[in-house]
Amino acid sequence: MSVERPLWRALTGYRAITTVYAVALLVLAWGDYTDGGRPAVAAGYVAVLVGWTALTIRRTLGADRCTPAFLAGDLTIAVAGILLSPIADPADAVTPTLPSIWVAGSVLAFAVKAGWRWAALTSAVIGAANLATAGFGRATVHNVLLVWLASIAIGYVVEVARASERTLARALRIEAATRERERLARDIHDGVLQVLTMVRRRADRADPAAAELGRLAGEQEQALRRLIHGGPPPGEEPLPAPRAAPEAAPGPPHPEGAGEADLRALLARRASDRVTFSAPAGRVPLPAGAARELDAAVGAALDNVRHHAAGPDGAGGRAWILLEDEPGEVVVTVRDDGPGIAPGRLAAAEAEGRMGVSLSIRGRLRELGGTATWESVAGQGTEVELKVPKR
Repeated sequence: MSVERPLWRALTGYRAITTVYAVALLVLAWGDYTDGGRPAVAAGYVAVLVGWTALTIRRTLGADRCTPAFLAGDLTIAVAGILLSPIADPADAVTPTLPSIWVAGSVLAFAVKAGWRWAALTSAVIGAANLATAGFGRATVHNVLLVWLASIAIGYVVEVARASERTLARALRIEAATRERERLARDIHDGVLQVLTMVRRRADRADPAAAELGRLAGEQEQALRRLIHGGPPPGEEPLPAPRAAPEAAPGPPHPEGAGEADLRALLARRASDRVTFSAPAGRVPLPAGAARELDAAVGAALDNVRHHAAGPDGAGGRAWILLEDEPGEVVVTVRDDGPGIAPGRLAAAEAEGRMGVSLSIRGRLRELGGTATWESVAGQGTEVELKVPKR
């Protein structure tokens, strides 16, 4: 909601209330106008004021309706009322002017619409009209300065609020673009990069055609990693965004519908002869989208185990998944028996464009409002703990 909208509504209410106040002042001072004054001038002006306010009451409901022509007309009505006051009351028996505090509404309209500079100019015009009719008395000068300072302050606050809204909108656009880029990078890492890596590693070096295919796959893999990590090279277009976000590792059908999924059933599919899965006996419900993303993060962690935990002789590479259903969160621990992660290796991998940890795991958990932590001891394997709040 724009910060200006409440100001416009308040200004609309102010104009309506001060119009009623001007009518009440005329009724209360009617005897002073008839005793040596010109009641027809006073009544005629107040009638015009009421009609103008009623006809333009919707003009101050938003900046798009508050046109320059309306602002000029509003200021003209205010100045005319001030200048007609001594004509309607030559004996100066009535203290306030005919429009009274209604004139502040026209100044505030300039402040909200155009900022503090126009507010200062408009309040100076109103002040000059008051000084021309009432003289340089203490009360008159006090009221003029009060309106001038208040209008400038409100105009300045409105300008600052508009600048803050523009900055916030720009930050939200950048955040949305960053999230979309991270999502695309996760999809590329979990799909295309895995296939290219497999082709590169399994290419038959004895076969020239297969060797060439492996070399090309390796080049494309490195190019994609650079693209994910640092953006497109100069002169190239970024990857286009898909029409819809693909689902990560869709789970099996579940009776609870599309709004909720059983995380236990999703993770149970990860069990194999080299992956042991342990979980509570009952269901572990989680919002369907969060459950799929958490399952995909576990899949990325298992991919790391398969690629990095197994030794040259094929030994090792076993993994254990532990699912815990806590009162306010779900905790999934993935542990392996590999050689562990050397200090600084995760940061180095991210710098090289290998985004399995930073995007496929940590990025997913961050978007779910959760956390991902790693504990690794040389020669004793690695443990990844994934925590996701239930709501």
